[in-house]
Amino acid sequence: MSEHRWQERLWQDARAALPDHVWRFVTAGAREEVSLQESVRAWSQVRLYPRVLRDVRRPDPATTLLGLSVPSPVGIAPTSMQRLAHPEGELAMARAAASAGSVVVVSSNAGTRFEDVGATGAAWWLQAYATADRTLVAPAIEAAVRAGARAVVLTVDTPVPGTKYDIDDQAFGDLSEVYGLNHPEAVRGLTPGAEHAQDLAAADLAWLQGLTGLPIVVKGVLRADDARRCVAAGAAGVWVSNHGGRQLDRSVTTCAALPAVSAAVSGSAEVYVDGGIRSGLDVLTALALGADGVFCGRTPYLALAAGGAERVVSSLDLLHDELLEALRLAGCAHLCDARGLAADGSDDTAKPL
Repeated sequence: MSEHRWQERLWQDARAALPDHVWRFVTAGAREEVSLQESVRAWSQVRLYPRVLRDVRRPDPATTLLGLSVPSPVGIAPTSMQRLAHPEGELAMARAAASAGSVVVVSSNAGTRFEDVGATGAAWWLQAYATADRTLVAPAIEAAVRAGARAVVLTVDTPVPGTKYDIDDQAFGDLSEVYGLNHPEAVRGLTPGAEHAQDLAAADLAWLQGLTGLPIVVKGVLRADDARRCVAAGAAGVWVSNHGGRQLDRSVTTCAALPAVSAAVSGSAEVYVDGGIRSGLDVLTALALGADGVFCGRTPYLALAAGGAERVVSSLDLLHDELLEALRLAGCAHLCDARGLAADGSDDTAKPL
């Protein structure tokens, strides 16, 4: 199957499966969708300098993410309202992740109980938004810890939801059974203090770590100086993300932001990236630019809509196969060999042949 062809088929099948208002919600970007459109193109505009005279008979894409051994650096990014895509929602997504051996990040606004997600055996992290009154979100976070979440991913780029045009809120009707099922009524009903925090600070990382005892990943970082601040505040991971182009329109692409963030972190925390990742070549490019892990959001969601857990596993397998081919063609026996592929090789410090 040619590069991206399976993605085209996936989007077609998902479009046929989803109601119009859900399709628009999932695929929309903020405002004029400049960032949304640029995010996908940016990866294909990076040029690589492949290595030669390397043994690539058995390329090894395995790695670790926060100490967890995984067969591939590709994980599943958090998306909400998965039960609008498939009746089993997050449960099916978690089962797919367990089958593929991937990390799945579960939205705090999930429509599935965390204990049910944990019962699938999937390795999962919790994505969380801080509420203006931090105590209101604490019960959901504590429930995720009890259910086996292995990390907390704090999303920091959403003080308010970015405006998206042509979203018909009325068409969704009652979302009480598919959204925010793990939150107390105060949050679900958006009582005062339950809105997104607009005063996030370094102290929130310490608060989360103290509340959970888990590694904290900061998601939504696009600047090197912010990345350094996250690490100084105790972040175990820095996640380069522009929220899939759904927050500040005209924000820089994650592809463009990744190298400076990786250099700023300089091995003191893990670096992840999402945004427009559509192929194994995109994954290789992200690794070359400094990512330790690569997360996909829309692809798994659309796969869930198109065919449930089985289609999600199939999509992850296709990304895995494409990555294997890309590693071979780039002369990479291991993921660490991908570092520097986007440089010209003039300062190569590899061992003599």
